[in-house]
Amino acid sequence: MLLIVGAFLVGFGMAFAIGANDVANSMATAVGAKAITPKQAVLIASILEFLGAILFGAHVTKTIAKGIVDLNMISDPNNILIGAFSALIASTIWILLATFWGMPVSTTHSIVGGMIGFGLAAGGLQIVNWMTLLKIVITWVTSPLIGGAMAYVIFKFISFSILHRKHPAKAAKYVAPILLGVAFYTIAVLFVVKTMKKDILLGNYAGIIIGFIVFLISFLYLRKAKVGDNEYDIVEKIFKKAQVVTSCYVSFSHGANDVANAVGPLALMYIIITTGSVKGAIEIPKYILALGGIGISFGVAILGYRVMKTVGQDITELNNTRGFSIDFSTATTVLIASTMGMPISTTHTVVGAVSGVGFARGIEVVNVGILKNIIISWFVTVPFAAGVSALLYIILT
Repeated sequence: MLLIVGAFLVGFGMAFAIGANDVANSMATAVGAKAITPKQAVLIASILEFLGAILFGAHVTKTIAKGIVDLNMISDPNNILIGAFSALIASTIWILLATFWGMPVSTTHSIVGGMIGFGLAAGGLQIVNWMTLLKIVITWVTSPLIGGAMAYVIFKFISFSILHRKHPAKAAKYVAPILLGVAFYTIAVLFVVKTMKKDILLGNYAGIIIGFIVFLISFLYLRKAKVGDNEYDIVEKIFKKAQVVTSCYVSFSHGANDVANAVGPLALMYIIITTGSVKGAIEIPKYILALGGIGISFGVAILGYRVMKTVGQDITELNNTRGFSIDFSTATTVLIASTMGMPISTTHTVVGAVSGVGFARGIEVVNVGILKNIIISWFVTVPFAAGVSALLYIILT
């Protein structure tokens, strides 16, 4: 019983750390662009992260720690139990440290690092799936570059087609519905494919229907809108509403996808404690998903503001058109990567997208010092988590 309580406490701690750090993926741009207040962001994110974890978390939690360690090569289940425990503690320590420094790091990479550390300590080099690790290292470069390039292009397109026109509000009436339709098409496809784990064909059907509905509603609504004196304010109001919705989607999706980083190893520990054996794929009880969802929500509420400030305010100044460009490009990048089977970090993609929008306005408006610190923290993530995890495993065994 004591072991189960300990496992649940460690799993809750990891979920808390995920909520504290990864909330920047969903709400930072909306807060930075003043579409919502920090308090509203915390409330919305807490609810949606919890709902995402409960409703869809099981879809992405059945493969433990992305297959990074071959658990079949460890004969004693108790060693796997200690290893999962060590990986969770190491990951939690790193994510909380990064959060206190205001650095957005990948929680997925953290738990993978933790699993690698215990794997190396338990079974040596042959136990680790090095190709999976190579793919993760590649995403350190590809995620921010793709997200940044896409955000750069989208913001440049909005600037050219709307902001630099003689009558921006009039141009927005025609261009904005198309952009909104495409954005919600992407969101619908991403939700069906990545969160619900359905095939791409079904995702496209859902995306086309929802995208067209959004396009039609926004076109009819904007056509009736009166053009005032300050046309740029009208354009920002149009994208402000869209950005709140896209941020809510990213938050819900994050709860569904990243709760696995906390409850995956926790569920593995629970199965070993209760049955004495280990299975590669397991069913996750709803109450374990609920524990992860609650932990993420608490993390958002108590410490989420730190990383939110870094991503939403410190890298570059944001408004609603820039924030929409970031959300749109992040969702699109993650969708493309998911359909191609590429492991991609949403955190890295968001930071790349924020930087891309900044560079689209000129390098002088980007805080390069903050960017440098963020990139350093990315490269430290896996080695730090692996080292602490290995040390803990050696001490506990």
